Amino acid sequence: RFNWSELIPLRLWGRTLGLQTEKSQFLLEGMPFRIFGGSMHYFRVPREYWEDRMLKMKACGLNTLTTYVPWNLHEQERGKFDFSRNLDLEAFLSLAAKNGLWVILRPGPYICSEWDLGGLPSWLLQDPEMQLRTTYKGFTEAVDAYFDRLMPIVVPLQASTYKKGGPIIAVQVENEYGSYAKDPNYMSYVKMALLNRGIVEMLMTSDNKNGLSFGLVEGALATVNFQKLEPGLLKYLDTVQRDQPKMVMEYWTGWFDNWGGPHYVFDADEMVNTVASVLKLGASINLYMFHGGTNFGFMNGALEADEYKSDVTSYDYDAVLTEAGDYTSKFFKLRQLFSMIIGQPLPLPPMIESKASYGAILLHQYISLWDVLPSLLQPIKSEFPINMENLRLNDSSGQSYGYVLYETVIFGGGHLHTRDHVRDRAQVFVNTMYVGELDYNTVELSLPEGQGFRQLRLLVENRGRVNYGLALNEQRKGLIGDVFLNKTPLRNFKIYSLEMKPGFMKSLRHTAGWSAVPDYFVGPAFFRGRLWIEHQPQDTFLKLQASPGWEKGVVFVNGQNLGRYWKIGPQETLYLPGPWLWKGSNEIVIFEERTAGRIIQSVDIPYLGRTQYVD
Repeated sequence: RFNWSELIPLRLWGRTLGLQTEKSQFLLEGMPFRIFGGSMHYFRVPREYWEDRMLKMKACGLNTLTTYVPWNLHEQERGKFDFSRNLDLEAFLSLAAKNGLWVILRPGPYICSEWDLGGLPSWLLQDPEMQLRTTYKGFTEAVDAYFDRLMPIVVPLQASTYKKGGPIIAVQVENEYGSYAKDPNYMSYVKMALLNRGIVEMLMTSDNKNGLSFGLVEGALATVNFQKLEPGLLKYLDTVQRDQPKMVMEYWTGWFDNWGGPHYVFDADEMVNTVASVLKLGASINLYMFHGGTNFGFMNGALEADEYKSDVTSYDYDAVLTEAGDYTSKFFKLRQLFSMIIGQPLPLPPMIESKASYGAILLHQYISLWDVLPSLLQPIKSEFPINMENLRLNDSSGQSYGYVLYETVIFGGGHLHTRDHVRDRAQVFVNTMYVGELDYNTVELSLPEGQGFRQLRLLVENRGRVNYGLALNEQRKGLIGDVFLNKTPLRNFKIYSLEMKPGFMKSLRHTAGWSAVPDYFVGPAFFRGRLWIEHQPQDTFLKLQASPGWEKGVVFVNGQNLGRYWKIGPQETLYLPGPWLWKGSNEIVIFEERTAGRIIQSVDIPYLGRTQYVD
């Protein structure tokens, strides 16, 4: 049994030792310590709920919080940094300390995390020679500039910092580099980038078994990631480092979902039994995820193994807490397990927030994308197609997310071929008539013949950049090369950027041209309606699939981008946090790519799709 009641951040101000190793155990301020950790990402959880989730961590028996730091949110445009509101890392870390949680910080620069490009900013890909996650000069210069801004926030919050110690007891060097391993000098570079900017806490690396020996760096404790505890897996750590404590940095409590697949779940009893086995072997553990949260906006990542598969909006992960922060059976089983190990009573679990069902919401007005173009969007003119990242936008940082519309003039019809240059999915229109879709699997279409000159329009969606594997350098989006009509490359484009940032959505609200929704309408178009709330707003879930018509698009509530929906599933509801709603009138805007409905439902229970157990 361990009694760590005195080993909490605010009771140890003025400390100097921090986290250390002594043979096979951790010491914290010289006392034996085991890390019972849980992952929760501040950028996936509304700020108003940070503390609630931390209190639930404590009530479960955890003593440490782990979080990634997403570079692509903190520096969306090169040289412009944002650590405010939901990205206030200092406030998040200080709140962890206030609630008695230590922190393992995972600042990347690459974080994987089923997050667009593994957290790397897309503007890095403007350089055609870019080599991500290497010591390529263009990459390290950008990392250095980012760390120069990030580390002054982090350094004073380290546990052994002089005078007022903070909650950070360890810092991870990069993330799962052993599975990438393109540059033998890179991990040393990242390690020194941390040390040279004042990081003094214990350094760690994190890899799965196959990547473990390739992701090491001298002076950092190697940790391992897994879901199934194979025989001898923890002992395998001894082959890369002798007489060191064993740590599971990512014990996967569930799994993530892709569009078109099932909703993955992982058996609660199997999970708890594995955690118990890990602890019995004397190891420390971090639950990835304790609370998954949501890939709000366009920030979901993607997989590219045999084929490209983008991740859904929900990051529920079948984790210990649900996407909305509610308890699961995993929570209570883990709480029981940890309470038997810890030598003092655990705090009572906080009350759960009730959810609201606000009923049917009528989308009573619409405006076609084609009517929006002349008034709200200025095209970029180019002889050749330009990929999203290289568009002259956002102070030369390009476009990161959303859609791009490519327009050109054609004479006649014929055979349209992309040569696999569409990333990731294009709707094709002749004037405003829908012709078909192009993607990784469909690379050609027949265009109908017609009289005179007509507009060919390709509305291309970036469905999310791959976040894991060896293809990171190839994640440019939009049209990444020529598209051919009758074997002739198309030229002279008007290119419209549809990032759907807050400024655009505000202008859209006030634009002329909104009209009543007809009985049947085919997109792309924006639809809007109102949700009236009489009392204090509560969390709810928006269900589009139950309504006939809605096919694929994005939902905005009071200007907040909730994320994508798609009728192919598995996810059928979008999480709408109560703090993003107002008492009274709330504006709902839907961008629908294809077939629109008239109604969406506000329900009090999420539906994430047909389940399949993780093998």
